[in-house]
Amino acid sequence: MGIDYNIFLMTRVREEALRIGTRRGTLKGLAVTGGVITSAGVVLAATFGALALLPMVMLVQMAFLVAFGVLLDTLIVRSLLVPALTLQIGRKIWWPSALSRSAP
Repeated sequence: MGIDYNIFLMTRVREEALRIGTRRGTLKGLAVTGGVITSAGVVLAATFGALALLPMVMLVQMAFLVAFGVLLDTLIVRSLLVPALTLQIGRKIWWPSALSRSAP
């Protein structure tokens, strides 16, 4: 699931980086895909959270952990950490492609 969100985000960032540069492309890519990624993560977490309604303690615990993990990945990792690392690394994030050697 996290890989899917990451591919979705970074593919859009790369498309924008080809046109307007890595920094601006990262900001625009996050702005365009952020809502979709967040809403998909919230829906997935709610789906797993529905398992908490079952009267089995093991399923309640698993539902909580999976829902928490999905929300953590969606709201913290994909929305904050990945774009922040992309901005910090800059155009070198595209290594070994030619985009890492092009003008910023």
